Amino acid sequence: MIFNLLCGIRERRVYLMRYQLLIFLGFVYLPLSAPAHHSVNGIFDAGNVIELEGKVVEVAWQNPHVRFTVTVGQEGGQDELWSVEITSLSTLRRRKLSANFLAPGDRVRVAGNPAKSGSAEIYVRNILLPNGEEVLLDNSGTPRWTNETLGTSQIAREGDPSDPDRGIFRVWSTPIGSGSIWKENYPLTDPARTSVATFDPVIDSPTLDCRPKGMPTIMEQPYPMELRRQDEKIIIHMEEYNTIRTIEMNAETDTEKPPADRLGHSVGYWENRTLAVKTTGINWPYFDRDGIPLSKAAEITEHFTVSGDGSRLDYRMTLTDPATFTEPVVLEKYWLWFPEVVVEPYECIADA
Repeated sequence: MIFNLLCGIRERRVYLMRYQLLIFLGFVYLPLSAPAHHSVNGIFDAGNVIELEGKVVEVAWQNPHVRFTVTVGQEGGQDELWSVEITSLSTLRRRKLSANFLAPGDRVRVAGNPAKSGSAEIYVRNILLPNGEEVLLDNSGTPRWTNETLGTSQIAREGDPSDPDRGIFRVWSTPIGSGSIWKENYPLTDPARTSVATFDPVIDSPTLDCRPKGMPTIMEQPYPMELRRQDEKIIIHMEEYNTIRTIEMNAETDTEKPPADRLGHSVGYWENRTLAVKTTGINWPYFDRDGIPLSKAAEITEHFTVSGDGSRLDYRMTLTDPATFTEPVVLEKYWLWFPEVVVEPYECIADA
């Protein structure tokens, strides 16, 4: 009996040791296993900026967010492992930042927003590299430590007016620093307000694990976008999630109502130089990434207006959804044409 008791104690100790080892390994590898694509303001405290200094341990160059881990020295001689998240690989390319500006072993200083949960995670806006150069990762960012900066390409640039005859059909870029398509406040119905109040961005985000976005959310994507003709259709190829939207330009040929889709069914027509598009049949359940719902009764009208010299594309979206909004919502943004820009493969990587 005593032998059996001792064996039981030994088995429990072995189990406990294995459990502790799993917890340790989980801690070690946790920093690069944060939720994939989420609302930054939902996870991180945008009103609080902290600084950290340490050595880079590992870097994951990927969409939708590049991440790396840093060991930060603590009082008592112990190091703490921090998970650092920055913008996407696509955005780094637009800022002319190659994937070798940061490497394991580099000692860096970073500044950004800590996680609201209090965990060792930070969304970084500024990075001071070992060579003294500072990387600016925020659209409206300013240097914190030096005037030797990287990452300011395409900020405050005008579009190229050299090829006006191409009209709307070219690759368009959201200029860095142009601002967001979203508004601060919306005329929400009471049920929509309740839905937003219960939305948890860590659990409920519609874009976790590289799930492609639907309309109208996808139109906020900040990466290059190509418009091209294809038979009697106009194709919108957006870099984010390699999204393909099809605009039917000959509505009379549609004899059957298409099934509901995350991008909806879009019918277009010309108003002089403006491409007007009406979209219905959307089964994407969100208006944006922050939990505002969208019903299947939603209708969207878009206007794409190219400038006379072809350098700029102005965009206006008008959305009606009586279940969510008490009045129509109008969103606006614009794109610029840079001849050197192409739509790159997005290759989003979801974490296990």
